[in-house]
Amino acid sequence: MKAMFRSLGVFNYRLWFIGALISNVGAWMQSTAQDWVVLTELTDHDATAVGFTMACQFGPPLVLAGVSGYIADRFDRRKLLLVTQSSLGVLSVLIGVLLLTGVLTLPIMLCIALLVGIVNAIDNPTRQAFVTDVVSRSQASNAVALNSASFNMARLIGPAVGSLLLIVVGSGWVFLINAATFAAMLAAIIAMRRDELQPRTASSRGSGRLADGVRYVAGRPDLIVTFVMAFLMGAFGMNFPIFASTMAVEFGRDADGYGLLSSTLAIGSLAGALLAARRDRARLRVAILAVGGFGLVQILAAMTPAYLAYAAVCVLAGFCTVTFLTTANGYVQTTTDPALRGRVLALYLAVMMGSTPIGAPIAGAVADAWGPRAAIVVAGVAGLAAAAIGAGWLLASGRLHRADTGGFRLALEETRPIDIVTQAVPQQPSTNDTIAQTTSAQPTLRDRTRDDDT
Repeated sequence: MKAMFRSLGVFNYRLWFIGALISNVGAWMQSTAQDWVVLTELTDHDATAVGFTMACQFGPPLVLAGVSGYIADRFDRRKLLLVTQSSLGVLSVLIGVLLLTGVLTLPIMLCIALLVGIVNAIDNPTRQAFVTDVVSRSQASNAVALNSASFNMARLIGPAVGSLLLIVVGSGWVFLINAATFAAMLAAIIAMRRDELQPRTASSRGSGRLADGVRYVAGRPDLIVTFVMAFLMGAFGMNFPIFASTMAVEFGRDADGYGLLSSTLAIGSLAGALLAARRDRARLRVAILAVGGFGLVQILAAMTPAYLAYAAVCVLAGFCTVTFLTTANGYVQTTTDPALRGRVLALYLAVMMGSTPIGAPIAGAVADAWGPRAAIVVAGVAGLAAAAIGAGWLLASGRLHRADTGGFRLALEETRPIDIVTQAVPQQPSTNDTIAQTTSAQPTLRDRTRDDDT
């Protein structure tokens, strides 16, 4: 148990965890309200409109990946977060006021969702990379997993509270309450002990450096495979607002039924995040197994005959989803050169979240044309395809081989975390032309470690 929560022993991380938890509860309240408002107040149960709203919100991280990653690496992340979190709070106030005054329309909602997406394009990689500024590299994997646990604790609480508030006080006040929760995150960032933050790795000021992240990822086949799996999950697998809202309507439920589905999803998500926190480091094989399990669970969900049965399967879907996301995120962070971490994370988040503009409208259109169960099947097939790609690369890469002990046992070689590589093999400072190769572009025996027999 102590190992699971070891990062909470760091004062700055405790502040970050508490502030993020409160802010994330508000964010999930708003997410629940936003999708329900678009589906029931701004349209007549138009799932495609929900998909386009998600596309506006998640599109900018894809378009602005290079710029946002460079900003996260170049500027003070603490100050950036103060700006982005304040901006998101102001946008929440704007939506709430427009709803209360009755002037909010679908086009206005789409425009505000686009603004939220632009701010999030900078906030997301900055927030992800800032975790490694708060804790040491040896604690980074645990801190990332606990971050995911905080996020999913909020997912457990937020939709339930949000759906209740939709009924009790109305949608406008949900957005205003969410705006107030940003104060917790801002207070946590301001109260941090700046002298205890981890020293930043210097980054060049040159604009040509924006391509370094792309070149680095292109030289890491393991990261390319991780990005491909994340793309398939982000585009077709993680359209849960569409699945939950349309399935709630199909089962004849109201906002409370929609909120319950989101909360049951979060139960499994929280369990997945806490189990990930127990692992000493993120392993790619776990991500492959998790995304394959997600595919099977989604196909099972599409066949459930009753509301409660579907809610129960959502627990498994949440577990597999967060196990994959936490493992993939931790793997990317802990095996990436610190000087390029912000840019690589921006690319990763652009691939995962930026793929939503592609998949969400498709999922909404499929749900409108053939029903929500067909859209869920598409998500399941995407998960199985992602697992097949990951497993195929694992076999073709030569990392899976017979164990030295002989017999039929297999062993798997995996990329070492960056702190292990730098401790074991000191490297010379890189120049501007070679920083993208400061860690293993092509994994070698020096950069890999033999894992336990599998």
